[in-house]
Amino acid sequence: MNAQFQPVSRYRPMIEEDVAHVVEIERKIYTFPWSPGNFSDSLHAGYHCWVNHQGAELVGYGVMMLAAGEAHLLNLGIAAEWQGRGLGREARGHLIDVARGHLAEVMFLEVRTSNIVARRLYVTAGFRVLTIRKNYYPGVNGRENAVLMELKL
Repeated sequence: MNAQFQPVSRYRPMIEEDVAHVVEIERKIYTFPWSPGNFSDSLHAGYHCWVNHQGAELVGYGVMMLAAGEAHLLNLGIAAEWQGRGLGREARGHLIDVARGHLAEVMFLEVRTSNIVARRLYVTAGFRVLTIRKNYYPGVNGRENAVLMELKL
């Protein structure tokens, strides 16, 4: 028998004191990361901001706006050293559950066309492509398109 210790995920609302750690993760996983101000502004605007702990370690986060029966997933990240363990799927599921709990009927998100892993993460949950937003994101060589996706909740 091969028994390995698997830390248990714990989600809690993000607080201002988490922002520095969240930004540290964000800067390691994205070429064009959100700023500390983006996260702080999201908290102060009342967006649903969550962090994921594995044991005592903060390893992921998600930011979602809920209004008028819609959820907009704005950001989801898992620390590089924790990727590939199903935590992205778990975080996606947590945010979908939160949206449903607030009676959202649909969830939207944008994802870079080049982010194949993230696109697969959303497609496997039932998200469908609505359209392409041209030149939506900053890119290394100019701008990059975004795929706008939706999930009926």
